[in-house]
Amino acid sequence: MKNEFMNVPIFSGDGKVHFEERKIPTPGDNQLLIQAKANLLCGSDRNQFYNGSPQCIPGHEGAGVIVEKGKNAKFEIGMKGAVYLYDYCHKCRSCQLGLTNQCLHKNCDYGFNVDGAFCEYYLVNDYVFFPVDESVDVINATLLLDVMGTGGHASKRAQLIHKDIQSVLINGAGPIGLGLLAMSKLTFAKDLPVLINDVKSSRLPLAEKMGGLPIDLSKQSLEEGIEQHGIKNPDVAIDATGKAIARKNALNVLAKRGVLVMVGNGEGLEFEQYPDMGAPERSILGSEYFSYNEMEANHELLKNNQEYLSQIITHEYKIKDVQKSYEHFFSPDSDAGKIAVVHN
Repeated sequence: MKNEFMNVPIFSGDGKVHFEERKIPTPGDNQLLIQAKANLLCGSDRNQFYNGSPQCIPGHEGAGVIVEKGKNAKFEIGMKGAVYLYDYCHKCRSCQLGLTNQCLHKNCDYGFNVDGAFCEYYLVNDYVFFPVDESVDVINATLLLDVMGTGGHASKRAQLIHKDIQSVLINGAGPIGLGLLAMSKLTFAKDLPVLINDVKSSRLPLAEKMGGLPIDLSKQSLEEGIEQHGIKNPDVAIDATGKAIARKNALNVLAKRGVLVMVGNGEGLEFEQYPDMGAPERSILGSEYFSYNEMEANHELLKNNQEYLSQIITHEYKIKDVQKSYEHFFSPDSDAGKIAVVHN
């Protein structure tokens, strides 16, 4: 390392970000020093942007290059890849089954309670790094995380219950909804009918471009939109809004044996055993992030579908303009899918 110091963004609250100089950390045993290349913004960043992040430098959808490694660390200097959010324990019953997203004794969450990818250089334990093929653009490597990981995990959750999925409904055409759309197509079938709705008309053109059947809830009801596309009742509904009314409406239109998968955080869901659940044998599932071991299959999908998946990244900002990127992302009339913040 030629440099000893780096400038890092400090999220002080009230939507304000300034930069301070900090020393570049040194990797310990089994650690990697990552030179960050890109990080995608996420709705879960809202609290850090508006209320500040005193614990750490944010950035939890990061990809970069290994520039130093500690003793016994696997992977080699120069490898590029993505950083898995959860620093899982390896030992609990969930980890023993490979269910790292359900780790019972997490060490930390990168970007939430230890420094993340908005640092030009940051430390990670080697087992959360996932190297990507040379053909994968390092910015596109970020898609392995919340976009493909979360979207693919939710799709697979639905398959646990419903083995013959013929149609899908997605609530919300924001960044997570677009990921759910893409991964539904890539997981089930590219010609699978995937309905996608939103109250913001501006979000639907990209969803339609990516193969979704758009329903503009500012102009029509969910039932009208489904009928317009010639689908009687979808087999699966995946909610990315976190809104109780959206979840309830999706549950009501499900087919027999239909599955509602709840991805978006937020409000709850009220239902009656009959007629909502009992007679039609509908199911409700939660879905949280994804397991590290799911990244290998998603990496193959990314290698073969980079052009399609990269459409979800609609805007790019330099790290010096990180405040502007958040202002854009959280603007009420934002036209953004995913926004990438890149290091020079």
